[in-house]
Amino acid sequence: MRKIIFKILRYSGLPFIFREFVQRNKVTILMFHEIDKVTAEKTFAYLTRNYSIIDLNDFIDACKKKDNTKFPKKAMILTFDDGHLSNYEILPVITKYKLPVTIFLCSAIINTNRHYWFRLNMESHEVSKLKLVSNKKRLELLANMGFEQDKEFEMPQAMQKLHIDQMKDSVNLQSHTMYHPILPKCDYDEAKKEILVSKIFLEKEYGLKINSIAYPNGDYSERDIELVKSAGYECAITVDPGYNTLTSDLFRLKRLSSNDTSDLNELIVKSSGVWTFFKN
Repeated sequence: MRKIIFKILRYSGLPFIFREFVQRNKVTILMFHEIDKVTAEKTFAYLTRNYSIIDLNDFIDACKKKDNTKFPKKAMILTFDDGHLSNYEILPVITKYKLPVTIFLCSAIINTNRHYWFRLNMESHEVSKLKLVSNKKRLELLANMGFEQDKEFEMPQAMQKLHIDQMKDSVNLQSHTMYHPILPKCDYDEAKKEILVSKIFLEKEYGLKINSIAYPNGDYSERDIELVKSAGYECAITVDPGYNTLTSDLFRLKRLSSNDTSDLNELIVKSSGVWTFFKN
């Protein structure tokens, strides 16, 4: 049924209208997590044909200078959250299309065999419940399930240093905190550590220039924004739906989710913002 709905929406002409008129003078930030090579090829081929893919850093500079002279029509920024191992596997596709992709890394999970807490063998509603409790309570509940955030498993889920070293010349690698907590559910010290130490660690251990952060799960508070600013970041990415302009708040940049879909119809509908429009 979902596939039928996306096909109907695609051929309704609405994605074309949104793309050519609504998105024309906006910057769309699109979110991915994990896609395989086949999906990446199909996805990037479509997006490069229909949008002007720009680098996140170029957008930041343009916003600071309020300079739209180099601001292309239908601009789009491609982002991946978490630093999953599969992100490295699509590097050949990224380089093939010469795409300025940004990947937000969980600094305490990359280069280890630690796992992402939200990828445990749980139902989606169980994960959702854990996002609603305090960070301390979440860690206690996970511990009761046999999970510790520093626990090393047999196989990694995140990229290793070798992968990052090979990617950093062609991919913009940025911060996604240390362990991917829900920042508003952290106390002040927990949130500050997650935001600040992640930046320092990525710069020191990997030689990266960290100026951007994606809020884990897209959740943030005014306190978290102030912590991000004081840590020296220049922008922060949310999952608040919508588009961006040169006057957007750089610490509340909006983003659309692709849902990591392999269905081209769904990608076309979601990347245009049509799905968000009807959903909201």
